[in-house]
Amino acid sequence: MPRTPDRFPGPTYEEGVYLESVVDDPATVGEVRLVGSDFKARDGLGIFNLRSGSGLTESAHNALRQLIHFIDDGPADGWASGMYKELLPSGDPFPAQEIWWTTPGKTHKIVSLDITRNGNKTPATEVWKIYDVDGSTALVTVTDTIAYSGVFETTRTRTWA
Repeated sequence: MPRTPDRFPGPTYEEGVYLESVVDDPATVGEVRLVGSDFKARDGLGIFNLRSGSGLTESAHNALRQLIHFIDDGPADGWASGMYKELLPSGDPFPAQEIWWTTPGKTHKIVSLDITRNGNKTPATEVWKIYDVDGSTALVTVTDTIAYSGVFETTRTRTWA
């Protein structure tokens, strides 16, 4: 092993940052700790594992990931077959609501889309919600507010709650 300028084998302390492993997660916003073999940090949303490569907490990441997978046209990968889509009002060419249920018995919602339409029947707002396993608690809500020039969409503003 090569010798360092101070004539001791191995790297000097100036060549790296050494963190001692601790038992507790970071206690204050902005703190980073080595907890076991995981680097954990705390931000304004909570504690997250730096190894995951995401700045989101695990629950926020799961909710976002799931909603992104649903927003196109309902659940897919990772969901059981037999889910049921309901459009309301039934038979209307301009539906105001779309709901995906776990079964045709409609006991638990998975994801829903509420549409408010303007005078020319184009969507003025779209509100997406993804539900917890209880089928009634909304985990994430995304609202799009849409502006038009005639029937052509010109802008869309998205809010996240």
